[in-house]
Amino acid sequence: MNAVRPLAVVTGASSGIGLALARQFADKGFDLVVCAEDRGLAAAAQELRGHGADVVAVRADLATYDGVEQLYAAVLSARRPVAAAALNAGVGRGGAFLGVDLADHARIIDLNINATVHLTHRLLRGMVEEDDGRLLITSSVAAMAPGPYQTVYSASKSFLQSFAQGLQGELRDTGVSVTSLMPGATETAFFHRAGMDDTRLGRMDKDDPARVAEDAFEALMRGRDKVVAGSVRTKVLGAAAKVLPDRLKAAGQRYVSRPRPRRQ
Repeated sequence: MNAVRPLAVVTGASSGIGLALARQFADKGFDLVVCAEDRGLAAAAQELRGHGADVVAVRADLATYDGVEQLYAAVLSARRPVAAAALNAGVGRGGAFLGVDLADHARIIDLNINATVHLTHRLLRGMVEEDDGRLLITSSVAAMAPGPYQTVYSASKSFLQSFAQGLQGELRDTGVSVTSLMPGATETAFFHRAGMDDTRLGRMDKDDPARVAEDAFEALMRGRDKVVAGSVRTKVLGAAAKVLPDRLKAAGQRYVSRPRPRRQ
C-alpha cells in the first residue's frame, strides 16, 4: 500500500451503501481495507482498484468474534494509521417477532451491535493515540421510531445511534470525530435479504445508495455528529420523526413493515 495516501476501512463493502461509501473514499484519494462475507467482495475490490485505490479485501463474517479479529489483523498488517472507518455492515429480518427464528434475531444483534462495538474498540484506540481519525457508524432513520415487524433491527439501530452519541461526548476534546449515518429506505439488497419483499416498505421507491454515500462522506469529513442522508423525502421523514409521538411513529412503521396476509 502507498503510505502517502490515507487509509480507510469499510465494512459491508461488497454492495449497496457500503460499496458506494468505498467508492467515495477511493475517489477522494484513500486506500482501502474492505470487508464483507459474500463472494461479491472480490469484484467490488477490483472495481475500487480501478478508482485508483490500493485495496485489501477481507472476506470475513463479522457476526463472529473471530471474523472481527480477522479484519483487524488485516488492518494491523497494513502498518498504517487508520484515517477513517465506515462501520456499515448490518442485517435485518422482517416479520412478527415470534414468527422469526431466534437465531435470526441473534444474528442481527451479533452483526449490527456486537461487531460494531468490537471493531470500534479495536480501531478507535489507534485513532485516539494519533489524535486524529473519523469514524462513521451506520444507524438508520429507523433508530428514531419503534419498529413493529422489524423489532430487533430497529432496536439495534437505536443502540448504534446512542452508542455513536456517547462516543461523541467522550471524544469531544480530541482530534477524533464520530458521525452517525441515518439513511432511509435505500435501493439495496437489504429488503430482499430481510424477507420484506411483500411489505409496503419493500415495494416502495427507495433512495440511491450513491446519494446516501455522498451525503455521508461529506458529513464525515466535516466531523458532523449525524446526517440524515439521501432524498428530500428521507430528510423530511427524519425531521418529522423528531417531533411525532412514538405512538404515531409506531403505527406508521407497522403500516409499512407488516407483511401482506397470505391468501388461503
